Amino acid sequence: MTQFNAGYASYEYWDSRIKSLILSSFFWGYVLAQVPASMLARRFGGKIILGGATAVSAVITVFHPLAVVKGDWQLLCFLRVLVGLMQGVVYPCLHTLLARWVPHSERGFLCTFVYSGAQLGTAILLVISGSIFNSNMRWPGIFYISGSIALLWSLIFLLFGCDSPRNSNNISKAERNYIEASTGATEQSEDVDVPWRSIFTSVPFFALIAAHCGFTWGFYTLLTEVPTYLNSALNLDMKSNALLSALPYFVMWILCLILSPIADLLIRRHITSVTVSRKLFNSIGQWIPMMCLIALSYINQTAITLSVVLLTVAIGFNAASFCGYLVNHMDLSPNFAGPLMGITNGISNLLSIFAPLVAGVVIHNEEDPEEWRKVFLITATVYFLCNLLFVVFGKASVQPWNYKLRNVASTSTNNGSTLTSISTIAYENNLTSSTPG
Repeated sequence: MTQFNAGYASYEYWDSRIKSLILSSFFWGYVLAQVPASMLARRFGGKIILGGATAVSAVITVFHPLAVVKGDWQLLCFLRVLVGLMQGVVYPCLHTLLARWVPHSERGFLCTFVYSGAQLGTAILLVISGSIFNSNMRWPGIFYISGSIALLWSLIFLLFGCDSPRNSNNISKAERNYIEASTGATEQSEDVDVPWRSIFTSVPFFALIAAHCGFTWGFYTLLTEVPTYLNSALNLDMKSNALLSALPYFVMWILCLILSPIADLLIRRHITSVTVSRKLFNSIGQWIPMMCLIALSYINQTAITLSVVLLTVAIGFNAASFCGYLVNHMDLSPNFAGPLMGITNGISNLLSIFAPLVAGVVIHNEEDPEEWRKVFLITATVYFLCNLLFVVFGKASVQPWNYKLRNVASTSTNNGSTLTSISTIAYENNLTSSTPG
């Protein structure tokens, strides 16, 4: 939108401050939606909330070009906040659904496979965005096409998706029983109050928050700033920029499919415990990118090939974190995986609001390598500290508060009178097999 394009409006006069506000505004709505979305998913099911929110965000996306027809970036920020509100339901709803659908022993691969779709979608859109930009549709076509695809997906998902195996008519009874017995989630958990006090006094949960914050800060800093870095610091044209910006996300998607089966295999063969596996792969996913960013900040800007390689490795190896922190919510509490994801994703993205803002404050001249060095070193520091906390304090064993005790009223009739007694009910662990954390 800020690159000159003959025949259509462009906004090259937007400075780095305005661009940073636009890029960060998505996260304002995204953060606010996290915990409410997780509670709605538990109350009404992940299917309707996820499908409906995606449809609404798709429609809003299609209207983005109209918002800035006169350069009104404030209205664009408002629409990005609305899209953030709608997209904020995605991770809590997915975690709610996956906790019910994915057996414990297959969690690393299947959950990573699902979440890797985000990287594949990012890569595809970045690849085609350059061609769309240079077509007759110009930059508005990027919003029209992505919005239309999202709307189509939401309709398909609402037609064929199911909240749990118990609600599905497309699987056998044996498969349904196997999934329900091996997930650790109970249907009754929907009626239980979330044990907020126990969650917020859990040290492993705070370690998970730290890991999630480190990943999100690094991932979104690179996602929002790499195109600008390639265009301004490395002087790559828009079409090359789109292709090179997409390359790391293709690599990330491929590594998701390679690393996640390895993580599951190590656990199944008892080579590593679940806890060691989560910490190992999260370290690969955050400390390898950390080292790449440190190296990138000190190489000569004329070494374009090396810069692209380091960026590709940095973003690509983020995939390992999907076998680390991303499935740890289900390790700690399969019954409350959605609310846990809502909390950690909300806090991590609250911090991520500042990622593009920090870049906007640090970078005054987008062609100055010294200013980009500061951004890369800040991101590397965040990676190091957050993963260190996860390595030291993290766990991957089901926590006692997953099986929360509650008091319920039971009634019985004796000689025409109703007697009410209070009984305490505990939800039993339904895991048929699990490797100790």
